[in-house]
Amino acid sequence: MMKLIDIAKTRYSCRSYKPDEVEDDKLMQVLTAIRVAPSAVNFQPWHFIVIKNSENKAKVYESYQRDWLKTAPLIIIACGDHLKSWKRSDGKEHLDIDISIAVDHLMLQATELGLATCWICNFNSNVLKHNLNLPENIEPVVIIPLGYPNDKSDPDRHDVKRKSLKEIVHWENFNSK
Repeated sequence: MMKLIDIAKTRYSCRSYKPDEVEDDKLMQVLTAIRVAPSAVNFQPWHFIVIKNSENKAKVYESYQRDWLKTAPLIIIACGDHLKSWKRSDGKEHLDIDISIAVDHLMLQATELGLATCWICNFNSNVLKHNLNLPENIEPVVIIPLGYPNDKSDPDRHDVKRKSLKEIVHWENFNSK
């Protein structure tokens, strides 16, 4: 069994998928990982739309027109409900944070199961909202293709592509390292 740090290092943004379908039991494990994710005040202000059929996938492509997305056997759209999300006393909404935690759970679970994902935020949200008939209070936040990778991740890439701990960790206050 892989350790969490190994799963995190193995996860990557996959942009090439095999045509193999994702088995229902694996999909349910991925969806269960979403369900158990924490959220501010446990409000769980999210909805996830699983898209398998080609007609509905074409509606997603209209909002993010990249040919590689067409290789994914299924797509999950993470949506947030602005009416259900917790707001801090200064007005900061935690919807994006809550969605991010749930999507991270999804991606790590997928990786453990040998599946691959990609975090897509650069899409036309108005087109996607219209094409999926989302109510006014529901915002599409992330598009997540899901499937078996047609390439491989490089778990060692973090050694050169990530900042060192010295650069990002502060002890006791921001000005100390």
